[in-house]
Amino acid sequence: MKIASLVVRVAPEHIEVLKDALQKIPGVELHGASAELGRVIVTVEDGEGYAMTDSLLAVNLAPHALGVTLAYEYTDEGLDNELEHPEPIPGLPLAADRIGSAQDKEA
Repeated sequence: MKIASLVVRVAPEHIEVLKDALQKIPGVELHGASAELGRVIVTVEDGEGYAMTDSLLAVNLAPHALGVTLAYEYTDEGLDNELEHPEPIPGLPLAADRIGSAQDKEA
């Protein structure tokens, strides 16, 4: 599952045209809009038969979209894999060592 939240900027006089266009994009859901601020809040979610990245691009290219800001992104891909811990870098102290030495210096 992939999901993203976006703030889409629009000139106030074009907000209804933009909202109509956004609702036709697969995976896009409108959550709020302010004509006076020229902003539309949407989420984009992946689904069967389309990729979230394609929908994100379509939002960017929607009629009258002046700019798009990514507010949040989440993916659960790879969470099933066991985390691998990298090998320590020789000569670099571990985080626990740095904390202890900082406390020792304060004492």
